[in-house]
Amino acid sequence: LECDLAVSLVGQPLVRQQVMKGLREFLGNRNPVKPLVMSFHGSTGTGKTYVSSMLVRHLFQGGLQSPYVHQFSPVVHFPHAEHIEQYKENLKHWIQGNLTTCGRSAFLFDEMDKMHPGLIDVIMPFLGPSWVVYGTNYRKAIFIFVSNAGGEQINEMTLDLWRAHRDREEISLQDMESAISKAVFENPQSGFWKSGIINEHLIDFVVPFLPLKHHHIKQCVINELVQQGLEVRQGVVQEVADSIPYFPEEEKIFSSTGCKTVASRISFFF
Repeated sequence: LECDLAVSLVGQPLVRQQVMKGLREFLGNRNPVKPLVMSFHGSTGTGKTYVSSMLVRHLFQGGLQSPYVHQFSPVVHFPHAEHIEQYKENLKHWIQGNLTTCGRSAFLFDEMDKMHPGLIDVIMPFLGPSWVVYGTNYRKAIFIFVSNAGGEQINEMTLDLWRAHRDREEISLQDMESAISKAVFENPQSGFWKSGIINEHLIDFVVPFLPLKHHHIKQCVINELVQQGLEVRQGVVQEVADSIPYFPEEEKIFSSTGCKTVASRISFFF
């Protein structure tokens, strides 16, 4: 996994560092006191879903298709606000049932920014340092929350540091943490709004995904060409990278869509 992150994940040193630290400590402990809980934050195309799927691919045979890996999307699984009580009941039973089958399960929650406030708190008993919940030993489970919330603040901070002539690679977790917390946990549009998960400090690692610069996008294009079995032509790499929108309007430093649209754009230039 460490090697794969180093080779395939472009421009996210903080992510590599945090994810590997979390997994090493957690998997190296035969009797963890609580499940591993990580929350990924950043704007579109910066690698959040990519890293969560890479992580389960290395930890579970069959990756996302493994019977012990469970993905939830608010839009698919919890679409209607008026059914929130039913969703809470379903989610609690779903997690409880799967942990009874296998204590070493992974649960991925996508688009947490679209989750109805209050819903996620139903899983709180599964995240804390208690021995048994509802007759289930659940402390070897992994929970990953993925969210665009906080992306704007991360982008602004990265931009401010760039204007202060500080390199993006110098950014530390401490630089980001309070900005993310404010954006995610005090925002009524966020699934974590006023959440007990936050108040009880049940998230072990808040992982910021930084906006990507032009040279990162070029690297994504090269990776994609290799993956598609196409010849890596510098002209094509440059054209694809140039075709992507960048912000701010004047300086055009960071990609507005990250690497998200790279794969679909390659066919226009090849």
